[in-house]
Amino acid sequence: MEPEIVIIGSGIGGLCAGAILAKYGKKVLICESHTIAGGAAHSFIRQGFHFDSGPSFYCGLGAKNPSRNPLKEVLDLIEEELDVIPYDPLGYYHFPEFTFPVYCNLKDYQKEIAKITPQGAKELEKFYARLLGLYDCLKDISLLKLKADWQLIPNLILNYAPSLLKTLPQLKIINSSVGRIMEQYITDLWVRRLIDLECFLLSGLKAHGTIAPEIAFMLGERNQSNVEYPVGGSGAIVETLIRGFTKFGGELRLGTHVEKILVESGKVKGVKLRNGKIISAKIVISNATVWDTYTHLLNPEDLPQSYRKNAIETPSIESFMHLHLGIKADGLENLAGHHVVVHQTEKDLIEAGNTCMISIPSVWDKKLAPNGHHVIHAYTLEPYSNWQKDHGYQEKKKERSQSLYKALEKIIPDLRARITLELIGTPLTHARYLRRYQGTYGPAIAAEQGMFPSCHTPISGLYRVGDSTLPGIGVPAVAASGILCANTLL
Repeated sequence: MEPEIVIIGSGIGGLCAGAILAKYGKKVLICESHTIAGGAAHSFIRQGFHFDSGPSFYCGLGAKNPSRNPLKEVLDLIEEELDVIPYDPLGYYHFPEFTFPVYCNLKDYQKEIAKITPQGAKELEKFYARLLGLYDCLKDISLLKLKADWQLIPNLILNYAPSLLKTLPQLKIINSSVGRIMEQYITDLWVRRLIDLECFLLSGLKAHGTIAPEIAFMLGERNQSNVEYPVGGSGAIVETLIRGFTKFGGELRLGTHVEKILVESGKVKGVKLRNGKIISAKIVISNATVWDTYTHLLNPEDLPQSYRKNAIETPSIESFMHLHLGIKADGLENLAGHHVVVHQTEKDLIEAGNTCMISIPSVWDKKLAPNGHHVIHAYTLEPYSNWQKDHGYQEKKKERSQSLYKALEKIIPDLRARITLELIGTPLTHARYLRRYQGTYGPAIAAEQGMFPSCHTPISGLYRVGDSTLPGIGVPAVAASGILCANTLL
C-alpha cells in the first residue's frame, strides 16, 4: 500500500513530524539514505565505544521535568519516555584568563561571574532579567497547538490570550537580536564576549546574529529545568522516537536513498529512489537541508527561478572538525562531562579552531565505553573550502585536529598517552555521512537580516523540516520544525 506521506531523512525534525502524523492516523514512510537513523543526531559504535555524532547537550527531557522543550512535547504526545541522568554544573568554560563552572541556576552562575567581574555580573543580572521576562511570556505556549499557516494567529488568540497580553511589553525585543539587547545592558567587554560565546553555542552565530527568543528560551529552560543526559546517548533519543513512530504504524526504511522528488504541474507526485523505484505520495516532507533539497532532490525547473536562486544563496554556518576518542579512564574520577575551551582572546570566537566544544558523556553513562575507559567527542568550526581527498588528506586531518587536542589537554594533560581509539572527522566526513551541503550545520541567517522560511515551499504538497526552517542548530529547534510541519498537515 502506498503511503500518504513520504519523509526524506530520519533526522530529529523528520522523526518528530513522522511520529506526530502517525499518531494521528496518517500512513507515513520515512526513507533514510544512511544505514543508521538519526541524521546529525545519530550514534555509532567503534570497538565498544558509543559515540554521539552531533548534539551532546540536552535539557528538560526527563519524564517529570516541567519543560517546554519541543522534543519533550513530542515524546509526551507519543507516550514515550527517556531514561535520563541529571547533572549540575552543566559544564566548564575555559577562557585564557579564567576557568569557571556553568551552573543551571542563573543566580549561582552569576555568582561565578562576580568572582571575575563584579560589575559585569550586575549588568548580566539585568540582561538576564530582560530575557527571562520574554521567556515568561513564551513558556505557556505549546507548539503542539500551533500550525505554520493562516490559523497561527487565531490559534494563539484562542488558546493563549493571557500569554499574548503578557507579551505586549516585550514586543520591542521579540524580533530583536540578542546583541541589540546586550548593548542596552552590558558595557563590560568580557561579559559581552561571554554572551557571544553562549549565543554561538546555541545558534552558530554570535549575539548580533542570534534572535532574542532563542536565547531567552534557553536561559529560561536551563534555569527551571534539569540539564540531563539521555542514557544511551543521542542514539537513545532517535530509538525512542522511532519506537513511537512505528508503534502508530509508521514505516522506516534504512539504506533507502531518495534520488528525486517527483513534481508535475507544480504538485508533488512522490519520490524516485536510487534503485529506480518510484513511490507515489501526495505529500513529501524533506528533512534535507535547503541547499540539498533545492539543488539535488528537485530539478531547477520545479521551482520559480527567483525563489530557487534566493534559497540556495542562503548563507551557511561553517562545517566542523570532529575528534572521537576512546581513552583510558584511570585517575580521572572527578572529570566533568562538558567543556568549552577558547584558545586565544585576540582571535574571533568563531575563527576556525579557536573555540572547541568537548563532551565526555561516559562521565554520566559508563556503558558508553568499555570498562575502565571514557568516550570523548570534541569539535570545532572548520571551513569546507580547500578540503579534498588527495595525497595530503590524512596529514591535513592530523594538522587541523591539533586545536582539539590542545583544548583536551587543558582538561586531561596526559590525554595522548591514554588514547586507545582515535577517529578524526573533517567537513568531507560530515558531508558524506550526514549528506549535508558542504558539511554545514545549518543556515547562518542573522537576526534582523532575514527570516527563516518555515515548512512551506512553492510546490503544492512539498514541505520541509529541520535546521533550514527555524532558527537554531540544536535539537529543540529541529524538533519544533517537525511539530509545526505535522500540525499544518493535520
